[in-house]
Amino acid sequence: MSAASGSAAAGANAVWHDVECGAYAADLALWNELARGAGGPVLELGAGTGRVALRLAAADLDVMAVDSEPELLEALAERAAERGVCVRTVIADVRELALGRRFAAILAPMQLVHLMGGDRGRAAMLEASARHLEPGGFLAAALLADEAVDELAPAAGAAELLPDVLELDGWVHSSLPVEVAFETDRIEVRRLRQLVSPAGELSERIDVTRLDRVDAESFEGEAGAVGFITRERVRIAATADHVASVVCVLEAPR
Repeated sequence: MSAASGSAAAGANAVWHDVECGAYAADLALWNELARGAGGPVLELGAGTGRVALRLAAADLDVMAVDSEPELLEALAERAAERGVCVRTVIADVRELALGRRFAAILAPMQLVHLMGGDRGRAAMLEASARHLEPGGFLAAALLADEAVDELAPAAGAAELLPDVLELDGWVHSSLPVEVAFETDRIEVRRLRQLVSPAGELSERIDVTRLDRVDAESFEGEAGAVGFITRERVRIAATADHVASVVCVLEAPR
């Protein structure tokens, strides 16, 4: 069990985001390497509570963080202030960005690409990213590796799985994947979220995440239609708690 930094005032959404995403670290070295190599300001899409952005800012990089959920960015801003680092935050849908400036690199960690609501949503995200990149800049986006999709089904509900757990101000938050439903164009992951109060009272509910089904090759094809050029793919191996992913690095259209 791990203790969270910050306070309960950050909001329930921020806490559950930390429970299910905050501990993942296998990709952090790659984002740091890409951001440092960009040679200019960096924009993170779907920044959440700052898992990536705060580390980049701590490395003295110029970082702006975008997310559609105000609660998550409030938590990010609080943590940035506590750590004495600067991260500018913007509440926005990444498919409709209009920031009035350009970046050397745009990063899209975790499963953001899978949350765009289908091919039209991904196209809008790609077009918005292209408008915000400097000449020679790049978009780096993480997708589930091909084998990861197959691994999701047997993993969910497996007896040996342990829940993600976080304690904050005496409240214990637990999240466990219990079912995965496969459809033609998406995957639904159902997680059991349990909350135990300091007095020992238990409440629980099922949370559903809907992921678009898209692989790296298809995504690179969609990016090519917008004018991006595929620079490289970088694989991030599976960990005990997280499936494998692949990061597509795409050079901006000129």
